[in-house]
Amino acid sequence: MAVIELGPDAIAPRTLDADESQMLNAVMRHSLGVRSGEHVLVVTDPPKRSLGELFARGAFRATPAVQLLIMPEMPDHGSEPPSQVAAAMAAADVCFLATSKSLSHTHARQSASAAGARVASMPSITYEMAMRTLRVDYGEIARSSEALALLLTAADFVHLTGPGGTDLHLDLTGRAGSADTGVFTAAGAFGNLPAGEAFIAPLEGRAHGTLVFDAALPVDDPDDAVRDAPMVIDVRDGRAQRVTGPGAEDLQVVFDRLGDDARNIAELGIGTNPAARISGNVLECEKVVGTAHVALGNSLHIGGATDVPFHSDGVINRPTILAGDTLLLEDGRLPA
Repeated sequence: MAVIELGPDAIAPRTLDADESQMLNAVMRHSLGVRSGEHVLVVTDPPKRSLGELFARGAFRATPAVQLLIMPEMPDHGSEPPSQVAAAMAAADVCFLATSKSLSHTHARQSASAAGARVASMPSITYEMAMRTLRVDYGEIARSSEALALLLTAADFVHLTGPGGTDLHLDLTGRAGSADTGVFTAAGAFGNLPAGEAFIAPLEGRAHGTLVFDAALPVDDPDDAVRDAPMVIDVRDGRAQRVTGPGAEDLQVVFDRLGDDARNIAELGIGTNPAARISGNVLECEKVVGTAHVALGNSLHIGGATDVPFHSDGVINRPTILAGDTLLLEDGRLPA
């Protein structure tokens, strides 16, 4: 399908209820700080169109300059969007990316941020998730996320373990941690909604051990197969090697199509959002307090060096994380 642009008159009219109004006001005012006269772009695709239209209606409450683009669903998280969408992102003041596949780790998103756009990426978001997780105190989430990011920056090495069998060593030498705070009011600010994590790109070629994704998979999991059995990945020389369990064949298809860079251990993240729940949806699961996530593929846009059109996270429940000599989490809990 071609990219479709909808103006204000074409967006299906609907009265917002009180809870929707509260959620959208929180997003527009507190998370993105949308001001009257600013150009807001909403990017969506057919599976997420109703969510895209909801955020467009919310944006109209703050500014009349709202553009809604409906693009084809992309093949992977991290696939580049059509050039028309990329150009519109770079020209906007604020971007809401309510899409099925993530545009976070793309050159299009990075170019929009470099041009000063404030970007909220919401891949695979659902209505229920938005209503539950976008009205929380992101000020407190920002404080905890930033504190963990500083600890990751200070560490040269991390040892990540979990009761499901995860036992992974990561080299963080020279890499800086970042925080996804849910407050994107400065020019060029970027993050997820729902937000709530500290994250870092490990050094390429150095990760080794075992990953056991027992909370959410780095591939689509429509049957919630991870509840019955985890995905297990052997990691050597910084890359995913043997993969077993649910989703293994789907992940191998990605590796075969995109090459060995898709196997790169790209990110370590720690969830900090108390409103997020284990749901099988990676966008939400990776924000859950008491979880960690590890991504495969692209790390270029978060401080790493691997550039491949794929970035997808798997989530680990109740991890223990030792960063250098500092215990960040123990069995999913902050140390006393």
